[in-house]
Amino acid sequence: MALETELYDVLGVSSTATGDEIKKAYRKKARNLHPDKNPNDPDAIRNFQELGAAYEILNDPNTREVYDTYGMQGLAGPGGPQNGQDVSDIFAQFFGGVPGASFSFDFGGPGRPFGKRNKGEDSVIPYEVTLEDLYNGKTVKVNMEKEVECGVCKGSGAKGSAKARKCVACEGKGWKHVYSQVSTVRIATTRASCNDCHGTGEILREKDRCKKCKGEKVVQERSRQEVHIERGMTDGQRIVFAGAGDQEPGLPPGDVIFVLKAQRHESFERSGSDLLATVHVTLSEALLGFDRILINHLDGRGVRVASPRSKVLTSGMTIILRNEGMPTYKHPDVRGNLYIVLEVEMPNEDWINSVDHKALASLLPPKRTDIEPLPEIVDEVAFEEGTLAEVRARSFPADSGFFDQAFPSQYGEGDENDWEDDDVDEDDGGPPECQPQ
Repeated sequence: MALETELYDVLGVSSTATGDEIKKAYRKKARNLHPDKNPNDPDAIRNFQELGAAYEILNDPNTREVYDTYGMQGLAGPGGPQNGQDVSDIFAQFFGGVPGASFSFDFGGPGRPFGKRNKGEDSVIPYEVTLEDLYNGKTVKVNMEKEVECGVCKGSGAKGSAKARKCVACEGKGWKHVYSQVSTVRIATTRASCNDCHGTGEILREKDRCKKCKGEKVVQERSRQEVHIERGMTDGQRIVFAGAGDQEPGLPPGDVIFVLKAQRHESFERSGSDLLATVHVTLSEALLGFDRILINHLDGRGVRVASPRSKVLTSGMTIILRNEGMPTYKHPDVRGNLYIVLEVEMPNEDWINSVDHKALASLLPPKRTDIEPLPEIVDEVAFEEGTLAEVRARSFPADSGFFDQAFPSQYGEGDENDWEDDDVDEDDGGPPECQPQ
């Protein structure tokens, strides 16, 4: 779950939206919010620029993950935009030169020193886990490598008593202004890390550099850590190793953060502490009941269930197995429920051709007769098999709920706002031509 949702709110999507959903929402809102379509709205330019700025961050998987994990402060600090560019400068490209334009998110306030941090950079590592791992718990050992302050030069990067000189290119600031033309009448000013000193503001001559760290001030250190995946943990949950990350001279080391990424399971679906599974039963079991191992659980147990006598089961019927769901994080003895959807399997043609049809008909409920009163005209039509997928493919795109009366407009009701404008070229999946520069 995202730490903050302001950028998602600007685009009008949820924090779990896919990349395609974000692009689609941006294209739709960009058309509606374009200043040319809102000439009488004094906030049209600001709204349009905010939309573009939010899209720039959420459309990039790297900056989106940092935003979801740390919010806007994370983008303003370690793990933010690459190449040393300040996140506030991204927005300067959108708002620079626009009278009265501003953005409502706080990036640290005026005068915030460029690149200032109170500790080394955090390392965020996605780690794939199975549903079995989250149900049973798991401990894995991982080899890790991090940067630590050089013990020979004590983090100065210099050999002996040598000292670094102030970088002439950036005047010791560690950054330089970069100017770019964003329109015929507007130039954007951004700040980028100085290439000469790599953002440090200082330069060491080759002969003055520490022999161990080569003037880098830090050296690589290897370690082995145990990652404990506790029972009941969830997709996206973080496991933090405080101080196990990279260190910079004069700063405490950063953290190593493992972010759990749950894989899709072939038999179970998780919802919080509950589990959902589908089990197929035969026609005989549906009519006469069953008493068998219905499912193999995530811990390898067979779960035996007996249906009530004289209970006819139908496809789609759901049964609840109490306390057979997922363990609760930090309280593994407290578990959710397991919901099982029963699907009745009908016999195949081989079976039906091997039995006495008259004897079978005498045991089954009678067939339905023609409706009364009979229509004046009755046509004979051919029987042909098909699927709903064919209907959707040949008609118009529709989701799996098209025939379930989930929305009124599918039957000609509702208004035109229920339908989206599909006149946008979807071939390249990119933003429209009116994308902010």
